[in-house]
Amino acid sequence: MNSEKWKVIHKPTDCGPWGGATSRAARILAIAGICLLNTTASFAGPEIPGAPQQRPIALVGGTVHPVAGPTIASGTVVFDRGRIVAVGLDVPIPEDAERIDAAGLHVYPGLIDAHTQIGLLEIPSVRGSVDVAESGKLNPNVRAHVAVNPESELIPVTRRNGVLTVLTAPSGRLVAGRSSLIMLDGWTNDDMLLKADVAMHVTWPKIAPTHTWRLDDEHEGKLESRDATLRELRETLEDARAYWTVQKARRAKSQPAIERDIRWDALGPVLDGQMPLMVQADEVQQIQGAVSLAERMGLKLIIYGGYDAPECADLLKQHHVSVIVAGVTRLPQRRHDPYDAAYTVPARLHAAGVTFCLAGVGRMGNTRNLPYQAGMAAAYGLPPDAALKAITQWPAEILGVGDRIGSLVAGKDATLIVTTGDVLETPTRVTRAYIQGRAVDLTDRQTRLWTKYQEKYRRLREQDADK
Repeated sequence: MNSEKWKVIHKPTDCGPWGGATSRAARILAIAGICLLNTTASFAGPEIPGAPQQRPIALVGGTVHPVAGPTIASGTVVFDRGRIVAVGLDVPIPEDAERIDAAGLHVYPGLIDAHTQIGLLEIPSVRGSVDVAESGKLNPNVRAHVAVNPESELIPVTRRNGVLTVLTAPSGRLVAGRSSLIMLDGWTNDDMLLKADVAMHVTWPKIAPTHTWRLDDEHEGKLESRDATLRELRETLEDARAYWTVQKARRAKSQPAIERDIRWDALGPVLDGQMPLMVQADEVQQIQGAVSLAERMGLKLIIYGGYDAPECADLLKQHHVSVIVAGVTRLPQRRHDPYDAAYTVPARLHAAGVTFCLAGVGRMGNTRNLPYQAGMAAAYGLPPDAALKAITQWPAEILGVGDRIGSLVAGKDATLIVTTGDVLETPTRVTRAYIQGRAVDLTDRQTRLWTKYQEKYRRLREQDADK
């Protein structure tokens, strides 16, 4: 095989950092835009990351929801050095432990959103704060966590509502790259990282052409584009497999490896079944096509979206495919669908025995509403205990970190929250949060504004009293 096929060619440009023909006025505007960005989207908030746990902590007397087992009334959770030590009724508490009275409160594992773009997107209209995708269609070498902005204003707002761990994922036209599981606390993106390469993300093209007033492409053109995209995806995986076959054969014979291609290197764990392929697909034909490709090439598959997944339940169970439901509070996909079609997707998947979990809807600040997505699913047929598991234990298992987070079990990370009531209900507030034993600052831009305007109205009341 000709090794020239596998070379990565980087063509140098003749332009400087501002381009060869960039005018002085354009440079001034560009610099002004960067300054504006620095004073808005990238301004560091006052929240300080939690310090490492120094001594044992015991949450005593609260209603404990281990998720992996029955609820414990007036229970105790003890954790030390970032790990849970004991959960139960009569558990020993170290003498030097900090005892926190949790009577009347509830203790849950930290919530997990299985698909977001937290840290990659801040303000859509400010280009410098948008880092969700690379140019081109094939970017398997992309790693999401290296682009995460730890100063994002969306992080404190999200964790304020109990979501402590999120999968942040790149987007793109075909192969977007690798997602990362991050904890919503830390000085840098490396501090926040829980698992670097969780899944390889692919956007499956729509099988049936879409007709809207915004799209004026001809019917035949849409079909040709769809077929070309699917062909390109198959060829990409086949080329990567051929590359890895040659590399392994040369290593076995102690021969020099062929020249590296970072794109095919990134696809190696996917082809070996070590990393799942996460395909964004909602329609029946999309899901069937993705399952067919994964089965033919021996890939581990996760479906993200899953609007029509209940219609493919037998197929998904047969091939052990998990589903990440992309939000419950979505509009119906088709005009003839019932109004609650999206609301009932989790209940129908659960009844059919399909492995699934829930993700938030949208890609920005709506991640904080994850518990209410689960609450809506419970209101439309999903058992409440399953709704809680769908945002804690099940996403942890699907994303390959079930041994670390997702439930309150001795030995797992002490990533948990304390709330005033049922975490799925909107009146409930999170009063404490811990990530690997570190106490998390629960202030954010919204709480700061609330405090600010409380002072305004206090002064107005004083003025009225003086009149």
